[in-house]
Amino acid sequence: MKKQNCIICRKPLSDGIIVNGKCICKICEKRLLNLEVGSDFYEHYKECIKKNIVQIKAVEDKCQNYQL
Repeated sequence: MKKQNCIICRKPLSDGIIVNGKCICKICEKRLLNLEVGSDFYEHYKECIKKNIVQIKAVEDKCQNYQL
């Protein structure tokens, strides 16, 4: 089995949590829980999670393109 890396710090994972098959190390998990909403680190962590965990599906083909 391939060794996984933390999606935030990119270090090899030794412990932590797995969400949708993606890993967050214990250190990043603790930092995430103590972040102040709106801080630079909060925004960085949020972007890392959005890029790696959240699956955004394109639904444009199912929507009609209305011209204004």
